Amino acid sequence: MIETERLILRQPSGADRLAWTAFLSDPEVTQFIGGPQDAVGAWRNLCLFTGAWSIQGYSNFSVIEKATGCWVGRAGAWSPPGWPGLEIGWAFSREVRGKGYATEAAGRCLTWAFDELGWTGAVHIIHPDNDASIAVARRIGATLRTSDATEKNLIYVSTRRTFAARPTVKA
Repeated sequence: MIETERLILRQPSGADRLAWTAFLSDPEVTQFIGGPQDAVGAWRNLCLFTGAWSIQGYSNFSVIEKATGCWVGRAGAWSPPGWPGLEIGWAFSREVRGKGYATEAAGRCLTWAFDELGWTGAVHIIHPDNDASIAVARRIGATLRTSDATEKNLIYVSTRRTFAARPTVKA
């Protein structure tokens, strides 16, 4: 478990199932991460991220809002076979958009990946129409590396240097 001023980031668990399912059933929230899923698809997705913790020792965290104790999204490390790099990703429920949680969580996840996992860099794979995530990537100091021609996504890159040099902004 890791924390920020406003968030708790912990391994996902079965206790997250209902919130995870509601999150993945929202077409607006999932438009850039594969589209809405039914309860079975959401269960499989939760198992996927939870299982990655056992297999790799890292994965996305469940993000809990300290003020309410509510599950508000997921953020963290991701690198299944064939992925274009070690990724720090994020996705949040509609109810908390605009609060800066994605920037706060992504920044904390980068620090964790650099300090605890020994990563020297991370990618952020973002759909070109996802302006909010592009803005988060820029706020955490990431630079555009390339477009992934097969997936039609943008690949932003963070290194220790670019992360340390990012402008200081309130999340």
